[in-house]
Amino acid sequence: MEKMELAIMFSGGTDSLALYGLASLGHHPNLPRPRHIHLLHMLNGMSRFHDFPRQRFETARQILARQAPLSAMGGPEGTAKLPGAVMVELDMGRLFQGLWLDRFEELMPRYNGKNLVCVACKVAMHTRAIIYCLENFIPHLVTGYARRQGYYPEQTPVFMEKIAAFSSGFGIRTHFPVYEDLEDEMITRHLLEDFGLPSTGGGERKCLFCQTLTTATEKEIGSYLDDMLPLVKQYVELRQAGRIKEAAACFPPGNSGIIQETRDRNKMD
Repeated sequence: MEKMELAIMFSGGTDSLALYGLASLGHHPNLPRPRHIHLLHMLNGMSRFHDFPRQRFETARQILARQAPLSAMGGPEGTAKLPGAVMVELDMGRLFQGLWLDRFEELMPRYNGKNLVCVACKVAMHTRAIIYCLENFIPHLVTGYARRQGYYPEQTPVFMEKIAAFSSGFGIRTHFPVYEDLEDEMITRHLLEDFGLPSTGGGERKCLFCQTLTTATEKEIGSYLDDMLPLVKQYVELRQAGRIKEAAACFPPGNSGIIQETRDRNKMD
């Protein structure tokens, strides 16, 4: 993995910030220092406080640069050599709508009435990240998922296993290097403070759905993924082939049927 291109799902929160620090300084056995880091920040259309993640990234980059190895890594005498990093904002709102919001009245009964809005959002995020990695020849995608946050349906073993298998089908390794390590919030805070980085909240956009209650079990989560991932696979393949019309048809707006019925009725009149 040395000298690789690496993408990180970056919310600006403490876990993804810790992952960025570990990757930048090479302080984790499963994250040798990459040549370049792509911090992928997702826009689902339902968030606010948009400046928080970028401010957190810019601050962290300056702090980490002062801790990086010096001229032995190839930089000029007395200067730090930090892996190049860029924060990219990617809009996955249309995917999110197609995977849940446009169809939740239809979908919820299929999954025992469970609210899977956050699962759908994360599927959309991973899909958008995979497309970015394919277009930029990035073989590794990592996230800051942690066992202690298993109450989030997208940070459960069934989600991670299925999304990793889905990703590998496109030649991209999606993995979760700190899932076991950051089992306690104090470990994350200790790590960040050791790097001199901000160790409390404030770096994330605030999402409308972030505290949404769900009692979904791994059974419902797994069933939803089994149903949706084949459609998402088709969408990615069509998009990569440049077949934009067919790709868009994978996730038509939820009211498209009503619109068509209205048009047909008007023609008859």
